[in-house]
Amino acid sequence: MRGGISPDLQTCKNGSPGEIMICATDKTDIFEGTARVREVSCHHGDAGLIEEVSASQSPVILRGFVSDWPVVGAGKSSIGDLQAYLARFDNGAVVPISAGPAELDGRLFYNDDFTGVNVDRGNAPFTLFLDRVFKYGPADPPPLIYLASTDVDAVLPGFRDENDIDFGSFAPLRSVWIGTRTRVAAHNDLPLNIACVAAGERRFTLFPPDQTPNLYAGPFELTPASRPVSLVDFAAPDLEKYPRFEEAVRHAQIADLEPGDAIFIPSMWWHHVEATGPVNILVNYWWRTSPAHLGTPQDVLHHAMKTLRDLPPEEKAIWKHMFEHYVFETDGSERDHIPENARGILDPITPESAARIRAFLRERLNR
Repeated sequence: MRGGISPDLQTCKNGSPGEIMICATDKTDIFEGTARVREVSCHHGDAGLIEEVSASQSPVILRGFVSDWPVVGAGKSSIGDLQAYLARFDNGAVVPISAGPAELDGRLFYNDDFTGVNVDRGNAPFTLFLDRVFKYGPADPPPLIYLASTDVDAVLPGFRDENDIDFGSFAPLRSVWIGTRTRVAAHNDLPLNIACVAAGERRFTLFPPDQTPNLYAGPFELTPASRPVSLVDFAAPDLEKYPRFEEAVRHAQIADLEPGDAIFIPSMWWHHVEATGPVNILVNYWWRTSPAHLGTPQDVLHHAMKTLRDLPPEEKAIWKHMFEHYVFETDGSERDHIPENARGILDPITPESAARIRAFLRERLNR
């Protein structure tokens, strides 16, 4: 079934839904007393709100942020009204779908031997996908039927005319997520993120970037959704296998969101996402405040793994000092002694110098 999803979206298991684990504690115990994300009551039209939120170094719940969206009102009215509302914008686009049996308990993860994921993936018309989500979502337990991070305009043209956020002079990436009950493993993203709950309920469990060592991130090349994810099952954390996770929980923050609420997630904050309604719709906005010509730090990390990580310890120590001097602790002393016309890459990067550096790197990497 790898070439596509059958017409009724019923799929076979690709490996067992998850390994049986002896758990040191259950979710209720380990997350009891966890801090709650700071929240403010606001509206997406409030002047200066996006700029103010963007400056936050911690997550923020934006309570009632998109409560005036018609899709939110339709969902609060009834599941039938929500389906009818979405049908207005359905153009039958073919979309990528993940689907799996109810035994998965909504968890999108790896199969047992980490050769792939635990769901079937394929393509289906959006019309058929919506029909199955609304048909099977109210089941208890429901099968997993999921559309992840898809361009809003591609699948729901005209939707943003009625349901959108004004970002002023720049255009963020706008994505929609629709599905039955799901659990998405903890992961992080480079862009800033405002995630708006259009229907259903969601719980975000968040961790600051410095908790990466305690979250047991999985492979870089093979991922359920393009980013490394925590291997810990938050519904049944195995503290014998992942003992440092207990420390991560001490730094966790939880956000419970209702339709019309949103959350701001700063760059690189880890977030585990549970969608618990019968039909769940999230619209999120991704953007970066740094100039696009700077590129992505993730590429640097990959290249550093290739070139630096496996060096002898004494050589790694040398390069650690080099990075501190030229990258992480710059104060001007690394370039002030050089004539301005000769500083090159030591000066702040511009679009022009970035283009020259890219050309230089391409030449070096292709040797």
